[in-house]
Order: sequence, then C-alpha cells, then structure tokens
Amino acid sequence: MNYFFKHRFLIARRTVQLSMILLYGAANWWGIKILEGNLGSSKLLGAIPLSDPYAVLQMSAAGAIVGVNALIGAGIITLFYAVFGGRAFCSYVCPVNIVTDAANYLRRILRFDEAERKVWMSRNIRYWILGLSIPLSFGLGVAAFELISPIGILSRGLVFGIGFGAAVITGVFLFDLFALKNGFCGHICPLGGFYSLIGRFSIFRVKHDQQKCTLCMKCVNICPERQVLSMIGKKSAFVSGSECTNCGRCVEVCNDDALNFNFRAFKQDNKE
Repeated sequence: MNYFFKHRFLIARRTVQLSMILLYGAANWWGIKILEGNLGSSKLLGAIPLSDPYAVLQMSAAGAIVGVNALIGAGIITLFYAVFGGRAFCSYVCPVNIVTDAANYLRRILRFDEAERKVWMSRNIRYWILGLSIPLSFGLGVAAFELISPIGILSRGLVFGIGFGAAVITGVFLFDLFALKNGFCGHICPLGGFYSLIGRFSIFRVKHDQQKCTLCMKCVNICPERQVLSMIGKKSAFVSGSECTNCGRCVEVCNDDALNFNFRAFKQDNKE
C-alpha cells in the first residue's frame, strides 16, 4: 500500500499543525498577515475573527469586557466544531498533540507496557478541571487555565520564543512517556473536554463495518481514546463517543477496510 495513503491522516494532521505555526510566525516575523495572532485569538486574512471559545468563556467569568470580534470569533469556532469537526482541534490544530504523539511513539519503541503504568487517572478529570476553571476565573479575576495552559505556552512560544515554557512542555512529554499513555490529552486537558462537549453531535465521524472486521484490535490498541471504539466486535455503527478526536489512526491501521470516515445520519445511527 502506498506510504502516503497509508499515513494520510497523520500527514494531514502534521500539515495543518505546522502550517498554522508557520502562518502565525510569518505574520510576526515577516508581516505576511494571512493568519495573525495565536490560538487564543486570531484574525484570518485580516478580516475574519477566530477565537478560542473556552478562553472567551473564562475571560467572561473573570469579568473582562469581551469585544464583539472575540464573540463572533468564538461563535465561528464553536459552530464549526459543533456541526462538523467534533474534537478534531485536539488532533489537527493543537501543537501539544505533536509532543504527546512523540511521547507515545517513543513508548512503543521502548516497549513500555500499558499495564505497568505508574499513575492511574480517570478520563473524567478533564471535565472536573473544565468545571472548576470557570469559578476559579471568576474568583481570581483572570482566565485561570490560560495562565498555565501548555497549549497556549507552546503556541506562543513557537512564534515568540518559548523560554521557561520549555519546562512545562518537557513535563507534559515526560508525563506521557513515563507515567500515563496519552496522559495529558486523554485525561487532564480541559480544552479537550470542552471540545468533546460542544462536538457531541458533530456529523463527521468514523463508521465501523462489522461484516468486514476480523477483530485484529489494531484500531483499539492505537486509539488515544479507545473507549469510543466500544462497538468493535459488537455491531456496525458510527463512533458515538464525543471524545473521539477524528485523528484517523484507527482508519489507517485497519487492513480490513472496516473503519472509514463518513457523515452520520442520526436516525440510521440509532437503529444500528
């Protein structure tokens, strides 16, 4: 099988992530203003505002006066992920995904056994952090998670210089490598939890064809949110779990063509 086709979703993810870093950098370094700002607040082509809705929510809770452009930008992003993208931000946009994927790759090279992980965490911790960040923002008068967010630290650092923020990113890498597989993105990050909630009913999903499946379980083993593949071996169905990042890893490793992306029809999905 052609290498580029086999790894088409990985190539797409890295292309989007690195292109966004380059475009943000180009606006700052050379004045090429295709995409200005950072992941928290951007302007596309000098006219279209784009804002992180979770950051805007924290700022509002902190008592900040949020401008009209920020609200419009947050609305655009929310609408896109709610209708189409689901939690794709985590795998296609977030630069920390490159760091955690590198840690996960190294885990496989070093043959670290998931059963020997040093830390156990519930995947619901991210939702607790998400919920707590709003009253904390209100109490502190600042966007609480944005103060310590590795996502913001890395996205700004790659453009403006990372400095001491490198210690935070190194910590995320080491945590995912030695403590818990997919630890930060799959258990801790409240932004991932936020996009899981708003993308709950997104229409672009992976669909499983039970008739083609040989139960090799490669998809489950590679998936960073393996609980969303609970239908494997049971029935043909779309992935219904909102924590799926639409990364396409499961599709890439499936040699049976039993997994593919499609647009789900809710009536059909409910019958399967």
